[in-house]
Amino acid sequence: MVSVRAAIAGLPPGAFAFVMATGIVSIGMDQQGLSILSTVLLVIAATAWVALTVALAARLVLHRDRALADLHDPRLAFGYFTVVAGSGVLAVRLLDVQSSVSALLLGLATVVWLVLGYAVPWAAVLSSAQRPVLTEANGTWFIWVVASQSVATTAAGLEPHVTRGEEALAILAVIAWSVGVVLYAACAVFVALRLVQYPLTPEDLNPPYWVSMGAVAITVVAGAKIVEMTSTPMVDATSGLIAGLVVLCWAWASWLIPVLFAVGVWRHVVHRIPLRYESTWWSIVFPLGMYAVAGMYLGRADSLPIVESIGAAWLWVAVAAWTFAAVSMALGWVRPDRRSVGA
Repeated sequence: MVSVRAAIAGLPPGAFAFVMATGIVSIGMDQQGLSILSTVLLVIAATAWVALTVALAARLVLHRDRALADLHDPRLAFGYFTVVAGSGVLAVRLLDVQSSVSALLLGLATVVWLVLGYAVPWAAVLSSAQRPVLTEANGTWFIWVVASQSVATTAAGLEPHVTRGEEALAILAVIAWSVGVVLYAACAVFVALRLVQYPLTPEDLNPPYWVSMGAVAITVVAGAKIVEMTSTPMVDATSGLIAGLVVLCWAWASWLIPVLFAVGVWRHVVHRIPLRYESTWWSIVFPLGMYAVAGMYLGRADSLPIVESIGAAWLWVAVAAWTFAAVSMALGWVRPDRRSVGA
C-alpha cells in the first residue's frame, strides 16, 4: 500500500480527472433514469472531490517545490485545470439536488479558472526556458478547454434555479463558452503541429489525447444549455451562432472516436505497450461519458432521436470503461508493484 504522505507528494496535477469521469457518468445515469446508480457515483465523486481538495492543499503546503515544478512543466501543468472541470461537472450533477452547493462550486471554479487561465500558460509556456515548447504540446492542453466549458455549462444550468442574477450568469456562460471555442482551435493547431513536425513514439500518444474529443463534447452541452437560457441581450445576440456550432461540434466529436481507438490499437497491439493502470486512464473515461451525455442532451434539445439513441447506447461504453479503470486502480493500490504512475 502507498502511504498517504507519499500519495500527497506524488499527486499528479490531473488527479481531479477521476471526479470528472465519475461525475459525468453519474450525470448520464441520471439522464437515463437510473437514479440509484447515479446517486452512488455522485457520492463517490463528491467524496473524491473533498479528498483530492484536501490532498492538493496539503501538497501546496508540504511539497510546494514539486507543485511549482509541475506548474512550470508544459507536459503536466494543464492538468491543474482538472480542478476547475471536476468542480464544474460535480456542480452540474448537484443542480437538482443542492443548487446552493452548485452555486458555491461555480464561484470557486470561476476564480480558479481565471487564475489558472493566466498562470498556467505563462509559467508552462511563455516563461519556459525550453525552446521550442511546441515539442511538449499534448492532449492535456485540451483540459483548459474542458475547464472553460464546464464553467459555461454550470452557469447556464444554474440560471433556472436562481431568482436574480440571470444576466450575470448569461454573460459568464457566453464568455466562458466563447473562450473555450477559441482555445480549442488554438490547442488543436499546437498539438497538430507537434504531431507532424517532431518525432512521435507510441509512448507519446497517451490517454490524455482523448480529451480532444471530450472537449468538443462538453462544448456541445454548454452551447445547448446557453441556447435554452432565459432571453437576455447576451443570449439573444449569440444563440443563433451557438445553436449551429453545437451540431458541428457533435459531428467532429463523432469523427474523432474511430481515430482515437485506432491510436490505441497502434499503441498497445502493434507496438505492444503494456496496458497497465495509470491515473491518465480517467482522461479516456471522461470523454466517453461526455460524448454520451452530449448525444442524449443534444438529441432531446433539438429533436434528433438518432443522436439521442447514439448517446444512450454510448453511455454503457462509458460505464464499462469506468468500471475497468476503477477495478484497475483498486488493484494498483493493493499491488503497487504492478502499477504505472501516470502524470
